[in-house]
Amino acid sequence: MSDTQLKSTLRIALIGDYNPAVIAHQAIPQALDNAAATLGVSADYDWLSSLEVTSDEDLVGYDAIWCVPSSPYLNEDAAYLAIRFARENGVPFLGTCAGFQYAVVEYARNVLGWKDAGHAETASEGRLVIGRLSCSLVEVSDKIALLADSIVGRAYGETEIEEGYHCNYGIAELFATVLADEPLKPTGWDKQGEIRAVELQGHPFFVATLFQPERNALKGKPSPLVEAFLAAAER
Repeated sequence: MSDTQLKSTLRIALIGDYNPAVIAHQAIPQALDNAAATLGVSADYDWLSSLEVTSDEDLVGYDAIWCVPSSPYLNEDAAYLAIRFARENGVPFLGTCAGFQYAVVEYARNVLGWKDAGHAETASEGRLVIGRLSCSLVEVSDKIALLADSIVGRAYGETEIEEGYHCNYGIAELFATVLADEPLKPTGWDKQGEIRAVELQGHPFFVATLFQPERNALKGKPSPLVEAFLAAAER
């Protein structure tokens, strides 16, 4: 057992543009509060508008960073800055829906060096590593197969789950092939084999999901991945 003292209060940065009409934005505070209660800690979260995040200094002092749903952000650069900060500094990171999409673009740009990597929702040129889904996942619930020996698989404790979505964009085929040989590993797939979760090997906790695990809180259910996210922030 480690002698490291676990934190009792966790500071979480929520990156995104808050909108009370967005279901995921309604769910996130509840999911964090529920997860914190389960772990016996306090979660002190700050919702940072993408217009507020302009440098690493805006993120110093947070125990974890969550890039939240609802794209496009007013300032996409805030997402890329926050994701890179978390990735390079070992800060626990969770990206859901839009956060998943931005995490993939950030990796392509700053790890693979694809400076023209982009998101089809806001770009029409370059290598669009995030493209429009063949079937919309707006307000859809679906089964997801998880890699058992992964952060997300261990969080759920099972290899098949069902979660909800609200999105029209996912990893483009051209980039799905590239990820097969990258440290940013796919760890969750839908029944057609499309990537629905990724995580970064060698990082304490860097997980992104196209689905929105926080929605469980609105149904009175636990959000296992949010609990795992806070557990990583404790250390």
